[in-house]
Order: sequence, then structure tokens, then C-alpha cells
Amino acid sequence: MVAKKSRLLVTALPYLQIFSVFGQTPPPQSFGSTIQKRVKRYLLSGFVCYAAAILVFVFSITYINIIAIIEEVLDYNVADFTKVMGIIQKSLISVMAIANQLNMLLNYRRLGGIYEDIANLEKDIDEASQCFGGHGQRYSFRFRLAIIVGLWLILLVGLLPRFTLFALGPYVSWPSKILTELVIVMQQLKSLEYCVFVLLVHEMVLRLRHTLHQLQVELEDCNRQDMLQALCVALKRNQLLIGRIWRLESELGSYFCLPVMLLFIYNGLTILHVLNWAYINTFIENDCCRYDRFGTCLILLFNLLMACLLSQRCINAYNSFPRILHQIRCLSVSSDFPMLTRGLREYSLQMQHLKLRFTCGGFFDINLQYFGGMLITILGYTIILIQFKVQAIAETKYKSSLNSSA
Repeated sequence: MVAKKSRLLVTALPYLQIFSVFGQTPPPQSFGSTIQKRVKRYLLSGFVCYAAAILVFVFSITYINIIAIIEEVLDYNVADFTKVMGIIQKSLISVMAIANQLNMLLNYRRLGGIYEDIANLEKDIDEASQCFGGHGQRYSFRFRLAIIVGLWLILLVGLLPRFTLFALGPYVSWPSKILTELVIVMQQLKSLEYCVFVLLVHEMVLRLRHTLHQLQVELEDCNRQDMLQALCVALKRNQLLIGRIWRLESELGSYFCLPVMLLFIYNGLTILHVLNWAYINTFIENDCCRYDRFGTCLILLFNLLMACLLSQRCINAYNSFPRILHQIRCLSVSSDFPMLTRGLREYSLQMQHLKLRFTCGGFFDINLQYFGGMLITILGYTIILIQFKVQAIAETKYKSSLNSSA
């Protein structure tokens, strides 16, 4: 198995296995050349059948919830765009499930290549850092993965059903509500799977940055010609490794393009749908789900914020390389050794052209700036939504007053 070749992948393996149980990613055990072909074929066949069963299950839950939202809209007499928004929001769950299963089927080899790239990159980075005392981090990767992904996984599974269960309304039976919560949690786990891979990339960027810092320390007191040549070779190796990380990020963006894009669309539309019903229920005195709807919006936003925040942290670590290169260029040894000067110039030009950008296939960037723009967009649509609602209520009251006076 590929994961056994990498300590980072071994650390992330329990989380990937959880996502595989929920049908979000192929089993990590199916990748690698060490596994027997017959066992691999049986494993993949079983997972395909399991994924098909998940699709049928999601379709059934989607149909039940669409029927329920239609009945609720008719009962509340709000059959305007509330009905259309509700049907689209419920249908997106099935669309996300189909897109995710197709993505796993069509990009299976690409995911295997990503695993191979991570394992090979970790091996080469460790070899490059051996001459400089290895990689030093304040917190271990296992600890950061547990605090960020593991803790949020527990909170997501525990809190999301708490806030959304009663908000599903009385038109959905309790068994269907429980199954609906399972589907909702299942779809939100795609963001956590993406976060695991972002943390893997971030860890390798941090290790390369540590090696570059150690290169800077060695160059400060170096006055031997042979040692300078060895340090220039190490600098070139660091440059090639950071270029491979840039290509790895491009592969991740292509693999997660469709599922993550649909997740952002679904969460944004769900927040608008929840706010719409929150406004409708403001005229009901005994609305028991007022705080639950607020909690639902916060969880959906925070789930997207996690992906954007981790991507931004990785980008910031990557963007710190030019500053270190500038500090090395300011050393006296740099001006006395032309080979080092050319290497620094080439490395700086590479960093200028190969910008690390976590994107959904180039459609939009996944960072804090995009998250802020998404918040502003949701706020704008909410204001427009309330304006339409206020206008509709005013017209209804006006017509009723005319009828009563007549």
C-alpha cells in the first residue's frame, strides 16, 4: 500500500478510512502495487457496490425531503421562490452525491498519483534535511491533525444533527429525519477530506522552509569553497522540491474541483434557505427552532472557513520563502560567490512565477479573501430576499384591507 511508504500518509490514514466508510473517498488500501490484484479487484468491486447503495439511499432521502418541503410550503402559503429554493436545496444533495461518486470513478488514477507524489516528496524532503539536523517543528503533524481535523470531525458529527434535526419540520418522519442527518453529515465530510490533504501539503512546505532556514544559518559562517558548493547544491534541491509541491497542489485542485465547488454552492444556498425560513417563522410566537437555525448557519460557514483558513496558512508559509531568499542574498558570502548568486536569482524567479493557489479547478480560490467575498454575497442575497418578502407581505395586507372595506 502506498500509505505505508509515507509516515505522513500513515498518520492521515485513520481519517481517510473514516471518509471511505462514508463513501467520500476510495479505500486507501486499494492503492499501491504491493496488494494482490485479485484482492484489489474484490476491494474495488465491493466499494463500487457500496457507493451505488449510498446513491440509492441519498436519492430516497432527497425524494422524501422534497415532498416534505412542498407540503410545508403549501401549508404556510408561501409558494413563491421559497418552493423553488427549497427544491433546489434538497436536490443538490443528490447532485453532490452523484458528482462525488463520478469524481472518484474518473479520477481514481489521479488520486493514486497524488498518494505516490506525497510519499515520494516526503522521502526526498527527509533526505534533503538530514544534513541539517532533520526537520524541526513546534507541534507534530499527528497532533495538529488531531486538533484540527479530529476535533472538528467530532464537533461536526455531534453538533450538526443537534441544530438541524428539529428544523427539518413536522412533515418528515423521525426515521427519515435521522437518515437525513446522516446524509447531511456525510456530504459535509468532503471539506474535512480536503483539509487533510491541505495539511499534508502544509507540512511539507514547513519542512522545506525549515531546511532553507538551516541553509541560511550555514551560509552565514561558511568560508570554504567546497562547503559553499555543497550548500548551493542543497539550495537547488530545495528549489526543485518546492516546485514539485506546486505541481502537487495543482493535482489536488483538479481532483477536488467538482465536489468542493458543489459543497460551497450547497452550503451557501442552504444558509439562504435557512434564513428564508427563519424570516417566515418570525411571525410565529412559539418558534422552537430560532436558535437552531442560527447554529446551523454557523456550522455550515465554519466548515467552509476551515478549508479556507488552512489553505491560507499554507499559502502564507509558501509566500515566506522569498523573504528568506532575500535574507540569504544580503549575506556577504552571496556577493563573493557567483554560483550562489545565480542560484538565489533562479529560485526567486521561480517563486515569482509559481504562486501557490488552492483553487477549484481555477473557478475560484480557496482562501480567506474568497471566504470574505462569499459572506458578503450571502449577506447581499439575504437583504434582497427580505426585501421581496416585505413587499409580498405589504401587498397581501393591502389586498386584505381592500377586501374588508368592500
